[in-house]
Order: sequence, then structure tokens, then C-alpha cells
Amino acid sequence: MPLFWKPYKSDVTQFIEELKAMKPTLEDEQRAGRALLWDKRIDRDAQQEYREARVAQQPYVYQTKV
Repeated sequence: MPLFWKPYKSDVTQFIEELKAMKPTLEDEQRAGRALLWDKRIDRDAQQEYREARVAQQPYVYQTKV
């Protein structure tokens, strides 16, 4: 190992670190966006009703029932 060896950082890692340094609120904004779209409570009763109401698809969709 050379005397002046530095650990390797990829270009992407450097970019992300620079972006976080320029905008320190970035992670909080990302969490707020995720909570807005993805982190929601699931109504388990409604999910069960949807599963029970599902109609089985026939093997060949375009075949008329004879």
C-alpha cells in the first residue's frame, strides 16, 4: 500500500455527499415525500373484502361462454 493512499470514493458517492452538503434538508424532504405517497396505513378489512369480491378470470379471456 502506498504511503499516501486514500480510500476510493466513486463519482456517485462524491456527488451525493456534495449534494447533501449543499442542501442539508434533502433527507428530511425525501422522508416527507415518501410519507406522502407510500407510508400509509392499510385498511385490512377493505383488503379482505377486495380479495373476496375478486372474480376468477377464465382461462382464455376472449372465449365467449358457451
